[in-house]
Amino acid sequence: MRHIISLLMENEAGALSRVAGLFSARGYNIQSLTVAPTEDPSLSRMTIVTTGSDAVIEQITKQLNKLVDVVKLIDLSEGPHIERELMLVKLRAEAVEEREEIKRLVDIFRGRVLDVSAGSYTAELTGDSAKLDSFLAALGPVGVLEVVRTGVSGIARGERALHL
Repeated sequence: MRHIISLLMENEAGALSRVAGLFSARGYNIQSLTVAPTEDPSLSRMTIVTTGSDAVIEQITKQLNKLVDVVKLIDLSEGPHIERELMLVKLRAEAVEEREEIKRLVDIFRGRVLDVSAGSYTAELTGDSAKLDSFLAALGPVGVLEVVRTGVSGIARGERALHL
């Protein structure tokens, strides 16, 4: 099962590598990883997307909580949450028909075209991973030149929050 683990950690050199090292040393896979400072410059928020059984996820969270850099941790998948990912995609757009089709698809998926050149369009889309995957699948024969994705960022709904 897919889990989104969000944690507050000390904003210092080496903290990210210790978390990544914990995953690699135990053979756990990280599907997505995002890190950025919070409103408190001494803390960073890390969001990790991983898969595993309940026992594996419990083991991961216990091991993460043991790291001295980790201040607090929650599994967003345990309750209602909002998740978003940003994708930039560069598409071949040489013929008029290709350009019209790309613009139509970008509009349907509530994205926007950021850059237009003689032979390509660059589009921006946000949403959950399934939406972004669906956009790529809907492109069909249109040539994808490059894809950049940020990874998942997430926050709990309602009163549940990750804070000190």
